[in-house]
Amino acid sequence: MAFANAFYNTIAKRNSVFVTSIFAGAFAFNVGFDVAVTSFWDRWNQGKQWKDIRSRYVEEGSDS
Repeated sequence: MAFANAFYNTIAKRNSVFVTSIFAGAFAFNVGFDVAVTSFWDRWNQGKQWKDIRSRYVEEGSDS
């Protein structure tokens, strides 16, 4: 019950604080999820992506 009271008094009591915390939490989740999925994708497809094989096909210093 103490947790519920603390949550209510700090976050849910004022609508502006509650909505701001929802948006902040959604933004943080979005960033964390994006980083995790990108990291997984890069590990899963290592050696198959353009950033990994670019040096085989592009010469550094070419003007075209």
